[in-house]
Amino acid sequence: MPTTAGPEFLTTTGIEIDGYDVVRTLGIVRGIVVRSRSVFGQVGVKFQTLFGGNISLLEELCERSRAEAFDKAVAHAQALGANALVATRYDATEIMPGVSEVLCYGTAVRVAPRLRGA
Repeated sequence: MPTTAGPEFLTTTGIEIDGYDVVRTLGIVRGIVVRSRSVFGQVGVKFQTLFGGNISLLEELCERSRAEAFDKAVAHAQALGANALVATRYDATEIMPGVSEVLCYGTAVRVAPRLRGA
């Protein structure tokens, strides 16, 4: 699962990053993914539910959707010139049966390392 965020791009669910100062706020960014389950996937899920426990087919679908939404939010932030994303959040909505939207959003910012003693 590749992500566009690397060591030079910071993300957090918090509103600040320890050791860094926000020098510019660029605004809210988002990444949206809309997914449906295939007929084969739905059959596989129904089969897995017969045995109970973890539904790995849905777990994989959800994780892939969240990762893609995150990557899109980071790409949106980078397009604005951000080097960090703060207050990162996720939301998911079922648009119609079998079709879900996953949204990743946050505030794009430019951060700089905090000077000692400042």
